[in-house]
Amino acid sequence: MLIDTLTAFVATLASPLGIALALGGVLLGIVLGALPGVSSTMALAILLPLSFGMQAELAILFLLSVFVASVYGGSISAILINIPGTPGAIVTQLDGYPMAQAGQAKLALSHALLASSLGGLVGLALLMVVAPWMAAMAMQFRSPEFTAVAVFGLVLLAYASPGSTVRGLLVGALGVICGMVGFDLMTDMPRFTFGSRVLQGGVELVPLCIGLFGLAEVMKHIGPASRPATRPVAASLDAASGALRSFVSYWKSALRGSTIGALIGAIPAAGSAIAVAIAYAQERRLSRHPERFGKGAGEGVVAPEAANSSSIGGTLIPMMTLGVPGDAITAVLMGSLLMHGMRPGPMLFAENPEFVASIYAGFAIALLLTLLLGFLLMRWMTWILRIPTHLLLVGIALLCVIGAFSIRNSLADVYIMLFFGVLGYLLYLMSLPAAPLAFGLILGPLLEENLRRSLILGRGTWDVFLNSPIAMLLLAMSLMAIALPLLLPLLTRIRQREC
Repeated sequence: MLIDTLTAFVATLASPLGIALALGGVLLGIVLGALPGVSSTMALAILLPLSFGMQAELAILFLLSVFVASVYGGSISAILINIPGTPGAIVTQLDGYPMAQAGQAKLALSHALLASSLGGLVGLALLMVVAPWMAAMAMQFRSPEFTAVAVFGLVLLAYASPGSTVRGLLVGALGVICGMVGFDLMTDMPRFTFGSRVLQGGVELVPLCIGLFGLAEVMKHIGPASRPATRPVAASLDAASGALRSFVSYWKSALRGSTIGALIGAIPAAGSAIAVAIAYAQERRLSRHPERFGKGAGEGVVAPEAANSSSIGGTLIPMMTLGVPGDAITAVLMGSLLMHGMRPGPMLFAENPEFVASIYAGFAIALLLTLLLGFLLMRWMTWILRIPTHLLLVGIALLCVIGAFSIRNSLADVYIMLFFGVLGYLLYLMSLPAAPLAFGLILGPLLEENLRRSLILGRGTWDVFLNSPIAMLLLAMSLMAIALPLLLPLLTRIRQREC
């Protein structure tokens, strides 16, 4: 695998088209990630259609470049204007913005970039070591085990989503129903089509993601409060020197944050937001001067940014080995793989080892180019943040429509995209998480197909699950995840009465 990885790395790097796509992806990722309101998920969703005409290896290189660069880009607006460009940069602003106000904007940006690069390398190393091992183990899975994996993924996503776990489960169930639209794979009978030809082909993942994470975000930002009036910090970008020497003094924080991010990211549905919060809290607990946190502590920028980037490699592990997206961003990335005929899961390693090697190589190239372009563009970072909001929203809306149509050159996909854009906005108004909907659409067919196959093997009984220790363990963990939010308030009341 190592030789294949190095070969793919050299072959991709030597290709002029590959270099151009990687550079374009990194540039777009930094720009879109730095813009407040345009998350990494949204950036990947609106740029996803651009990859359809590419070879699978070049497409994954382009999308990984956007993914990796947008994660760093979110720290730019967090440091300069105190507004995180991505959810993973929420913690970075706590100390990054005070550093910018103190005339250390370039130092903070440099720390964020170096920590992001180091964290990405740790995440890539974990991916290369753990993914083949997990894929080999998953090769032993049968229908009962994959059924339990699908249930576990849906429950964890709902559990990790903001708000009530029950609400997350309900939205996830809606996604599972959307996955049933179209012709039944076993009986070839139409379901939930309501006599419409638009729905006979089922609900495609890519139009759903574009609408749910792209158009819905545009609808959220329509209005006078779409862009805060805060201005970027510009005068201090040349005020710092010796960024690398200063960063070396925080190497322990960077390694701790990288390790935490990679491990938390590998948990399905945990995501980068949880990883950066844990990394920041850990650094504050271990610091000899915790009072400096929130006032411009360098560790407060290095640790969460390292965790933010290392979580990328972690989130790719369940997606590549089990076919379960690690978070909403990898759900969009999974849509691209499916469009190129690559089914994530253990068979990906057995049938397409060269493509797996190209993912490793693309990840490494994206990290390298993000580091180089990040330093080259640092002087002009503030220009990115001055794009008028109305122009940005119109451009994104056009990309959503064009992208949905270009999938199959069909207006049906545009209608589906518009429907889920409106639905995503309604979920936002009702304070319901949107990500479980996309996860339900991905995991729904996996759950249904393997559940029905398991019952056929068990001749209509559920004993087939009782005979599988792995399936029983995953189902028990799923039950505990559902019951925990319900039992905690009850236990709290009992303790209060005892006191």
